[in-house]
Amino acid sequence: MRLNRMLLSATLVVVALVIQVSVLARLQLPGAVPDLLLLTVVALALVYGHVGGAFIGFGAGLLADLAPPADHAAGRYALVLCVIGYAAGLAKPENGRLRSVTGPMLVVVAAAIGSTLLYAGVGSLVGDTAARHVGLLGLLFSAAIYDLLLAPFTVPFIMALARRAERDPLAEGRDSGGVTSDIATGWLATGTGLKIGGQRGGMRMKAAKSRAAKAGRIKGVKRL
Repeated sequence: MRLNRMLLSATLVVVALVIQVSVLARLQLPGAVPDLLLLTVVALALVYGHVGGAFIGFGAGLLADLAPPADHAAGRYALVLCVIGYAAGLAKPENGRLRSVTGPMLVVVAAAIGSTLLYAGVGSLVGDTAARHVGLLGLLFSAAIYDLLLAPFTVPFIMALARRAERDPLAEGRDSGGVTSDIATGWLATGTGLKIGGQRGGMRMKAAKSRAAKAGRIKGVKRL
């Protein structure tokens, strides 16, 4: 990962974690808690791809595991967000541009449901059965609704920041110069301009020669 990606991702993850712990976790909402950290990982994965999404998800999850209110084993949420970041990155479009908001919203819903299932599944493996007592179906429904309501206010903004950080003015200048030179090279390669110029020049030369020949013949007639 490049330096600008790492700096932006680390900043966004830390800010999301602080808001998650200090604000969202204290709302006392029924069911699950809106997961701003998950939305941040999904948004960055949609821009950076599956490899970057996996790295960002693992780092974000590890920070969440080590945060003071954490009541689970370290590495549990890191594994969940690593898988979610990788899977969300697979939905990145090839050209880097999303044509509609339907795709990201579907990714958000899938990520909310998938992260809840993975978290509960890993918890059952380590002996944590809290999800069974709370109700897994209620957690899945509330997690999908909360994240879907929060996504329009966070995911587009984070994706815009990530795309802007990806832009390099020097690289864009080189790209634009390369495009201009390629166009010019294409014009020269096809010979369109040269052929038109050659045709015009040839026509002018032919016209001048014909006028000179006619003038010579006329002068010759007068001399005779």
